[in-house]
Amino acid sequence: MAAEVSRRDFLSRLGVTVGAAATAASVPLVGAPALIERAHAQPKGNIPDTPYKVGHMTFFTGAAAVLGEPSYKGHILAAEEINAQGGLLGKRKIETIKADEAAGTDANVKEMRRMKLSEKIDLFTGVISSGNTPALGPEAESLKLLTIFVDGCTDFLFDKAVLNPHYIFRITNMQSADGVTAAVATAMTWPKVRRIAHIHPDYSYGRNAFAHFNIVMKKMVPGAQVVSEGWPKLGTTDFTSHITKAIAAKPDLLVASVWGGDYVAMYKQALRYDMFKKMKFTSMIAFGVAPHAIGKDHPEGVIAGVHSNYYFNYPPQDRWPLNSAFVKKYLDRWKEYPNFQSEGAYTTLMLLKQTVEKANKLTGGWPDDEAIISQLEGASISGPAGYLHIRPDNHQGYKDAMTGFSVNSPDYPFQILDPNRIITIPIRNITAPPGWPAPSGEDTRTYTWIDKTWPTVKL
Repeated sequence: MAAEVSRRDFLSRLGVTVGAAATAASVPLVGAPALIERAHAQPKGNIPDTPYKVGHMTFFTGAAAVLGEPSYKGHILAAEEINAQGGLLGKRKIETIKADEAAGTDANVKEMRRMKLSEKIDLFTGVISSGNTPALGPEAESLKLLTIFVDGCTDFLFDKAVLNPHYIFRITNMQSADGVTAAVATAMTWPKVRRIAHIHPDYSYGRNAFAHFNIVMKKMVPGAQVVSEGWPKLGTTDFTSHITKAIAAKPDLLVASVWGGDYVAMYKQALRYDMFKKMKFTSMIAFGVAPHAIGKDHPEGVIAGVHSNYYFNYPPQDRWPLNSAFVKKYLDRWKEYPNFQSEGAYTTLMLLKQTVEKANKLTGGWPDDEAIISQLEGASISGPAGYLHIRPDNHQGYKDAMTGFSVNSPDYPFQILDPNRIITIPIRNITAPPGWPAPSGEDTRTYTWIDKTWPTVKL
């Protein structure tokens, strides 16, 4: 990119698409859906019939459960599907051991160790909070425990905590994509905003959402300024002081990365102050919760992010059979619609199944962890959210980033993302490329890459 460009050229170079155009750009539809649904091939060699034990950790209690528990439901849906075919390679049925992430980081590390040493798990999955993976990642490497994190999205997992991962992988788009996607969507939708207030949870996710949003706005809306900051603790139930502080600053825009039940509490309290009538609103993860948790009273026309990952009405179910089948199966099984954690956990086990089958073809018999890892590195799969690729150098999963606008629909008893206003961005255009150096301090690779290489939009 050049040192200074027009906004139109900037968005064109990023590959941003909206609505129907997004479908063609982000979801090639020729032949791909066969990958998850294909028939199981006859395995090679002798396959043991002992259970394949998976430890799955997510939030089952507290305000975070409305976002996190669907991860377990997506995991179980996939496990039941695989087990109905006899299990992995037709013989090893998946046995799930669950753990509540609400126990806290230290307890979660101890539980991972217990699962490996006492329960003898073969694979560890799940995890929601970005505050947990930087502690769990090094522990998994120490235990030589094959791990596929569904979320726990912080860039710091692979930027700082585990620079050369071997046993750990991650499915969900990393956190920097959240702030970047939200900022790009804001700049293209409301380019005249100048005064910006923020409310973010006071830990790594919120701090980094704030940083990545601001570095993109510095490039795309260089006249914008932060006029208010609110930092509620994770699990806060009363957002009054943060809401009134933001209103008092008279911003053009409020940005928030508050998530789960905390977000539901915040938006309902904000309604009492008419906050959404006084400013525009952008969220990184508002609609990340289980879809039914968002009421019809939610403000319409706001940018309601889904962690840059997946929402059940995109890719369009009439054009992407994998999503259509997944949503139907999930709805039939759980009597609710899936969120991005559901899709991530489901795709995690389907990726495992695909990988084990490929490794079996190469090695014969049941593949050991090294054979599985060799096939996970650089793996690609078609899932309900579209195409997912695991980069071999950092074990991070990449799929095109998405967000959208809230709207009431007569088809659902809750608000949804407007299917005609879905925004997608090719993930390669908003994340640091392979080989970009790990930064010092609290910055991420993506932050320094944007700061050093992105042009500034001409006002």
